[in-house]
Amino acid sequence: MPDWTYHPLRGAAAAVLGERRSQRTALRLLASIGSRPAGARLIARGFGHRHPPQRLAGETAGVPLTVRLGISVPPSLAHDTIRAMPPLGAGVVEVSPVSAADVETVREAAAGRSIPVVVRARDVETEAALEPHVDGFTGDDARHLVRVSDPSVTAAAAALADPDTVVLARPEVLVEAGPGWFARVTEAATPTAPAPRLRDLGRAPRRWPAWWWALLVGLGMTGAGLGAAVITLGPVLLWYDRDYLGMTLHQLHAANHHLVHFLQHDRITMAGTMVAIGALYTGLAVGGIRRGWPWAREVYLISGAIGFPTLFYFLATGFVEPLHTATALVLFPMYLAAVRRTPHAPRWRLASEGPEPERRRALVGQLLLIVTGAGLFVGGAVISVVGLTGVFVPSDLTFLGTSTPMLEAVNPRLVPFVAHDRAGFGGALMSAAVAITLLSAWGWRRGESWVFWTLAAAATAGFLPAVVVHGAIHYTDFLHLAPVYLGIALTGTGLLLARPYLCAEVATGPTD
Repeated sequence: MPDWTYHPLRGAAAAVLGERRSQRTALRLLASIGSRPAGARLIARGFGHRHPPQRLAGETAGVPLTVRLGISVPPSLAHDTIRAMPPLGAGVVEVSPVSAADVETVREAAAGRSIPVVVRARDVETEAALEPHVDGFTGDDARHLVRVSDPSVTAAAAALADPDTVVLARPEVLVEAGPGWFARVTEAATPTAPAPRLRDLGRAPRRWPAWWWALLVGLGMTGAGLGAAVITLGPVLLWYDRDYLGMTLHQLHAANHHLVHFLQHDRITMAGTMVAIGALYTGLAVGGIRRGWPWAREVYLISGAIGFPTLFYFLATGFVEPLHTATALVLFPMYLAAVRRTPHAPRWRLASEGPEPERRRALVGQLLLIVTGAGLFVGGAVISVVGLTGVFVPSDLTFLGTSTPMLEAVNPRLVPFVAHDRAGFGGALMSAAVAITLLSAWGWRRGESWVFWTLAAAATAGFLPAVVVHGAIHYTDFLHLAPVYLGIALTGTGLLLARPYLCAEVATGPTD
């Protein structure tokens, strides 16, 4: 479980199960998932998102480590810890202290391990019994072995600055700080360089960095969305719309007095979602990819991989919109240029640790944003399915005061025309929702103010036009708009809780 579920829900879990039992349950859950290859990848990539630098590699007790960061636990916790810690970012598990009575427990715990296991034994007989089953032994006088009880990320990162030092957290550190402690220490101990500037681009497009192409796609999506909004609020239909339908705007209005407004409401929400995607991509480009965050490229990649293929919804609707197609054809090569390269070396700057209550409130806000993003994705999927099948929901037909057969009787191309708009909106909403969900899950760090403003801009662009256009055309069915109202409430609350944390001042130092 990531920190954004561990901390917000730990109080409820402790109230139900008891504090001690809830902690053991959390550890066993992580061990159960992390002991399976697919589960370990899910935790490491989906939650921890670890990319430790080479300088954090080292060794202890003659055992090579990929990262000089681990945990020291008693024998009673060894089995679950050895299985739970590798995906979270630990590089070693120390079992300490171990007596002769604990030999069998440690032997069973170390079997099938995927992480180095070292032991601090009470006597030489215990060492001899465990020597074939563990990777090494430590002692009370082990040089450069620091066991910490303080959950301070800054202190642990400072200790790792010595290339010979191995930092071992005691169990209370993870209980207090959460499972994301290893990843936060690793990032804080990663050396960084200054972020590239616009004037460093040069004039040769072949040498333009990935973040610049990503920014162009974001600006292109924003421009396309604003252009779609201008068309929707102006002529509504372009020449190819009229050619496909064989009807003018006045004829549509004569066929059904609410039909033009309904088309506007579909298209303005689509335009707002396009601007929201543009805001998300712009933020990811400038704040994330430019500064070397590996997860920012992956957010961008996954969102685009969902959004661009929705162009082929026309195979089901039968209506090919030239401007939609042209926009996709222009932006797609830029998208490929943005994601084909791995990010630069680390170029981020981290804010110093702030008050722990501030972080805890921000984690609640993070959970609310992730829930909102997941809900938007489900909503987008449902809208896509509806657009590709039934096209209308009951509240739509109530607003129109008609039925699907009656609309088909007016013009057999009218329903496929609406279906194109609706399905396209659903696809765009899924693309935006994935970016919101993953940006919220992976980008929550103190001082990353661009994350706050990116999400705030995307929420404003996505929610505000939807509310305004529904009110303007008097399509105010509460159940129809309830998801929008809920999304606004969750997003607003989440951003308010997280603002002091995300917008904290970034410390400057020699790595800037």
